[in-house]
Amino acid sequence: MAEFRALFIDDEEELVSTIVERLGYRGIEAAYVLNGQDGLKKMQEETYDVVVLDLKLPGMSGLEVLRTISKNHPTVPVLLITGHGSVANQEMEKPPEAFDYLAKPIDLENLIQKMKEAIASV
Repeated sequence: MAEFRALFIDDEEELVSTIVERLGYRGIEAAYVLNGQDGLKKMQEETYDVVVLDLKLPGMSGLEVLRTISKNHPTVPVLLITGHGSVANQEMEKPPEAFDYLAKPIDLENLIQKMKEAIASV
């Protein structure tokens, strides 16, 4: 049985597929989709304990996806990830719907810790 279930919504397939694979080795069941529309559809079909969401997505923005998840799945915490240096520089304000921000490149151990904290927060 998986420790928990995570959904990644990120258009960088090489990065996110590697993270999902590495999480699987640690007993964490993870899936990914490459855009917001597919992410919202996946959440209608399956149950996840946490969502890791990229801010920059094709089509629907990460913030739009965040707000929809928050409205339709209020008990599922969302971690935002971004490849832009603004997180490290503390220039970005975290939307109230998000649990926290993580900057790319993602440190796997930090990611796992943040996901556990997010799940424990609900």
